[in-house]
Amino acid sequence: MSSCQVCSLKADHPGITVDDQGVCNLCNLDFAGDLLVNYRYTSEVFAEFQRAPAARGEFDCLFMYSGGKDSTYMLDKFVNDYGKRVLAFTFDVPFESVHAAQNIALARERIPATFVLDADDDNIKLMMREVFNRPVPKTPGKYLDEKLPCVSCRTFFVLRAILMAYERKIPYIALCADPQQILTMESNVREVVRGFYKTFGERLTDTLFAGRLEELLFDDDENLPKIVFPFIAMRHEYDPDRIVAELRAKGLYASSPMETHCTLFPLLNYYSYSNFDCMFYKLNAASHVRSVKRNASYDRNTFSIKFPRSLDLADVEARLGSVVKAIAAGEGDSAEHERTLIDLFRRMDAGEDAARFVARGFLDMRSVAADLGIRLS
Repeated sequence: MSSCQVCSLKADHPGITVDDQGVCNLCNLDFAGDLLVNYRYTSEVFAEFQRAPAARGEFDCLFMYSGGKDSTYMLDKFVNDYGKRVLAFTFDVPFESVHAAQNIALARERIPATFVLDADDDNIKLMMREVFNRPVPKTPGKYLDEKLPCVSCRTFFVLRAILMAYERKIPYIALCADPQQILTMESNVREVVRGFYKTFGERLTDTLFAGRLEELLFDDDENLPKIVFPFIAMRHEYDPDRIVAELRAKGLYASSPMETHCTLFPLLNYYSYSNFDCMFYKLNAASHVRSVKRNASYDRNTFSIKFPRSLDLADVEARLGSVVKAIAAGEGDSAEHERTLIDLFRRMDAGEDAARFVARGFLDMRSVAADLGIRLS
């Protein structure tokens, strides 16, 4: 199997093609036109949001707050620097990391926003069972197919936030996707709804949302909230290490990015390996390799997890895949699996405690799958 000589993406990675010179379509910037359109639109909407006077209602925006470093950093800015009246919306994901919950508690103590907690355990679990258990076309696959469970989960609670903003007449929704995620996320509310219907069908979508989404498709544009991506304004200087350092100095963050992963992170890797033979973060890691090779003196990070320059990506991907598949099959020695996982995450720049925390999550993968009704082959 051929791989891109620049970023190491395999030729059979979903949405990837490698040309006769051994360079993939991402390195050839084949998506540049579409990405520029998305950047232009999201930039315009964020600029509009920054200029907007105080909304007529109680809140200027609904802010999607997860407890991760990006949303904590921007929530602090929105309230204390921008002076926005913020409804901080947290969806109580049943797969939430304990560290994310701890960060949310810190923010509630120190940031003067209005916090609201939303939940719908039964329906989000129903949707995730559908995603994991449905047959997956192996090839050629579309861009981001290997991340469908994560994208679906995120879209589920984005739609819950959209409905809350719509019903409470809040004009903007702030979504703290990192600069790389912005490239692949839909920013038009109506298109978010249409995309979910397309993925899950009318019957399941109406079950999950009790038929409430249909109104969003037919109401006037001026009545729909607009999604803004705050990091669009700082995409060229996005630095996860600096963000974490600033938050810790303010007492707003007490973990590492790896520790705020949801508890489904191991299953997300299982899904990507079993269906597409790639690690969950392969696109992110390949993007880092691509940027460093283009400019060795510019260590730019456009995504939440930072990868060291010296990382042997192909080796890490192969070893992680072997461990994930063995755990899913109930094979091998758990102590040996744990040692391998800790070593791999340490090589990805995780600290000792973070590496052990994430490794334990992988070892617990089979029980999490059983609890959700997810079949492991």
